[in-house]
Amino acid sequence: MKIAARTDIGKVRKQNQDSFGFGELPGGAAWVVVCDGMGGAAAGNIASEEAVKILSSRINATYREEMKINAIRNMLLSSMEAANIMLYDKATSNPELTGMGTTAVAAIFRQEAAFIASVGDSRAYIRSGDILSQLTRDHSLVQAMVENGEITQSQAKRHPSKHIITRALGTDESVEADYFEEYFGQEDLCLMCTDGLTNFVDNEDILRLIKTAGFYELADKLIEAANAKGGGDNITAVTVSH
Repeated sequence: MKIAARTDIGKVRKQNQDSFGFGELPGGAAWVVVCDGMGGAAAGNIASEEAVKILSSRINATYREEMKINAIRNMLLSSMEAANIMLYDKATSNPELTGMGTTAVAAIFRQEAAFIASVGDSRAYIRSGDILSQLTRDHSLVQAMVENGEITQSQAKRHPSKHIITRALGTDESVEADYFEEYFGQEDLCLMCTDGLTNFVDNEDILRLIKTAGFYELADKLIEAANAKGGGDNITAVTVSH
């Protein structure tokens, strides 16, 4: 697997509260974790960094080349639960960290399959041919409004509450992560990113950059595009291909 990643503070924020990690696994597999922290002062930084550490350590300690698909699913979901408990305990035991939390999207890539768990509004996409498909579902207020028919998808992009998420690691005693399995072909590309990219660069422009940029410069190009649109948030992009 090839993996390229970059994070950027953007043009408005004083801190970068995004974190990411990636690595190899036995049998040519790979893992990626992307988190977007929230909370006052350094709390968002701590939440995202701790979540990446917890998720990556559990994946590396548990994954086996011979694991069945259901075992991978259980591992990813239990890792999310473990990260939530540890972050919640840290937040409730330290007044300076009260209210901290983080989004998280964690993926394992093996042969021609992607296994993904997510909480919050950081996303995973797969580009196959001329189609860019969003695999994850945002746990956000505006997504709930779209699903309830209150606003359209285009209205959601400009809605003043688009930054409000309804699910995160560390904010409640328990959390329910979503889980997805997707075909990941030899010519496909996976993009995992925070909302600092997707709130400023639309899918058409993301697809155009995927098709025109070289693999190892793509993350840079995506971040440049988000900054050119105002860079109103931290931006993280991780790309994966065979």
